Amino acid sequence: MSRTVIAAVDGSAASLAAAEWAAREARMRRLPLHILHVWQDWSPAFAHAPFAGVDNTPDEGATVTQQWARRVPRAAADRLRQGHPGLKITVEQVNGRPAQVLLSAAEKAEVLVLGSRGLGGLAGFLAGSVSLPLIAHAERPVVVVRAGERAEDELRARSGGHGDRKGQYRDVVLGLDLSRPCDELLAYAFEAAAARAATLRVVHGWRVPVVDGYDPAAADPGHGVALGLREAGTLTDVLRSWRGEFPQVEVEEQCLVGRPAGHLVEASQDASLLIVGRRIRRAAMGAHIGPVTHAVLHHARTPVAVVPHP
Repeated sequence: MSRTVIAAVDGSAASLAAAEWAAREARMRRLPLHILHVWQDWSPAFAHAPFAGVDNTPDEGATVTQQWARRVPRAAADRLRQGHPGLKITVEQVNGRPAQVLLSAAEKAEVLVLGSRGLGGLAGFLAGSVSLPLIAHAERPVVVVRAGERAEDELRARSGGHGDRKGQYRDVVLGLDLSRPCDELLAYAFEAAAARAATLRVVHGWRVPVVDGYDPAAADPGHGVALGLREAGTLTDVLRSWRGEFPQVEVEEQCLVGRPAGHLVEASQDASLLIVGRRIRRAAMGAHIGPVTHAVLHHARTPVAVVPHP
């Protein structure tokens, strides 16, 4: 069965921006879009809190909360059909715990797209209460989109120069750890860049190792230079076969000294998509996200794709 792009919506501005991003992604990948809304019944204390941006006209024969819940996915789908004619869009509403339902749905997704706030059914739900656990355990790529994200934000500003191309995407940025490069992460990054006809900028951050409190580069600066050349050579070697498989993708390699998270957050300032990996861990304890991925999810200025890998 063909996979789909799944957009999780809850009526919030962040989830609607995520649904718009998902529709564009589905068109680029030539896949159907599935709009999924998870409704969890709330106690009476929450029964009168409206969904942000949703028509609240009552439906006969339903509770107030059910009325709002029913209209969340329908309103999102209607809006997307107007902006993306010809795109196959299906709608589903499931009653249950959001994290559990979305984790199950992710198994069938080419990519699962979330808003940057928690997807708990009420506007203003505690940020991260659903999205972070979902990212930590999903075994398919998950993309997080912030409220206010627009299609034009992914494109380069036109300066009027002769070489400008209308609709040219900003770079796709990949954060790559050379200690454990993986095919799943690299395949996703090259496919994303190819779909956008964008440059793939591969960023590898590294540090000069300190042994027993001694920094060799401090005593011998040439030591750090030699290590940098070795890291850059390893990065080139890792990417060589992928360049051959995707000859249409222009690749820019950046091997930078320092904290990887800082370099990636900086790179996101001028990117259409930032891609990072997450090792699959099935232990019950722990966040299972990693410090670099956790940092870019909180600070990156562009949609972030988290790709799980062994």
